[in-house]
Amino acid sequence: MTLSDVAVEAGVSLATISKVLNGRPDVSAATRSRVEDLLARHGYQRRTGPTTAKPELLELVFHELDRIWSMELIDGVEAVAKEHGLSVVLTVTGDRHSPGSEWLEGVLRRRPAGVILVFSDLAPALRERLRSRAIPFAIVDPAGDPSPDVPSVGSANWSGGLAATRHLIELGHTRIAAITGPADMMCSLARLDGYRSAMNSAGLAIDPAWVRYGDFHVEGGRAEAMRLLDRPDRPTAIFAGSDLQALGTLEAARALGLRVPEDLSIVGYDDIPLSRWVSPRLTTVHQPLRQMGVEAARLVLAVAAGGAIATQRMDLATSLVVRDSTAPPRT
Repeated sequence: MTLSDVAVEAGVSLATISKVLNGRPDVSAATRSRVEDLLARHGYQRRTGPTTAKPELLELVFHELDRIWSMELIDGVEAVAKEHGLSVVLTVTGDRHSPGSEWLEGVLRRRPAGVILVFSDLAPALRERLRSRAIPFAIVDPAGDPSPDVPSVGSANWSGGLAATRHLIELGHTRIAAITGPADMMCSLARLDGYRSAMNSAGLAIDPAWVRYGDFHVEGGRAEAMRLLDRPDRPTAIFAGSDLQALGTLEAARALGLRVPEDLSIVGYDDIPLSRWVSPRLTTVHQPLRQMGVEAARLVLAVAAGGAIATQRMDLATSLVVRDSTAPPRT
C-alpha cells in the first residue's frame, strides 16, 4: 500500500499525510489519529537512507532531572553527540515507567538523529510510531526490565548488591539492613536480591523489618534510616540502594548521635561525585552512569547510520569502591 492509498482511505490529501508523518502541528487531532491508525495498521515504515535535511539533535528524555545523578548520563551522551557534530536536547516528561503521550508529537516535529530514554520501558504504541518515522531509540535502564525488542543499556544491579553486602559481612557485620528503591522497579529488586544472596550464603538471618523500600532520594533514605536506627535491635550496617539514600542515612545517624563508621557502617550505590567529598567519604558501588550514556548514544547513532545491533541488551559491570564509611563493628 502506498501513501496515496492511505490518503484515499483516510479521506485526506497526500499533503496532510506528509504533515502527519513530519509531526506538523497544523493537523486536527481527529485527522492525525485516523491517519496514524491507518499507517500502523498497514505497517508503514519510513525509508531510511540519505536525506536532504541532516538531523542536528540527539534527544535525552527523563521523567525527572536530578542535578547529581542525571548529570553523569548527560555528560556521557553529550560526549558522543559532540563527536558527531550534534547538539543534545533534554526533555522531562511522564513518570518513571514511560514518557507522557504528549512527548511524541514534539519529538516527531524535532526529528532528532536518535532518542535516549531514561525509563523502565516504552509502550508498544510509542515504539511503533518512532520506528515508523525511522527515529532510532534506546533505553538507559538502571530502573527496569525493558521488553526484549527494545534496545537498552543497563548495569549489573544484582552483582552490585552482592558485592556491597559481602563487604560488610567480611568486615564482621551480622546485623545488616537494606534500604532500596521503589518496590515496582526492577533495579530495586535486583540490588535487594544481591543483598539477600550474600546474607543467605553467609548463613545470616534477614530480619524482615530490616528491609526497607524508599525512593532513591536523600529524604527517603533519612526517613527509612531513622526507622531502622531508632530501635533497640538496630543494625550495625546499612546497604543503601543509592548514594543519595546513603547520604540520608548518614544524616539520620548524626541526628541520633551515632558515629560513622564507628557505630554504623554505610554502603551506597552509584558512586556519584559527591560520595568522594562527604565526611566520611562514602563506600559505594560504582555504577558506570556516564558510560551508560555513552553506550546508549553510540547505539542509537549506529542504528541511524544503518548499522545492525549485535545485542538488544547491554549490561555494564559494577564495582565496589571502599572508602571511609565502613569499618568492623564495635565489640
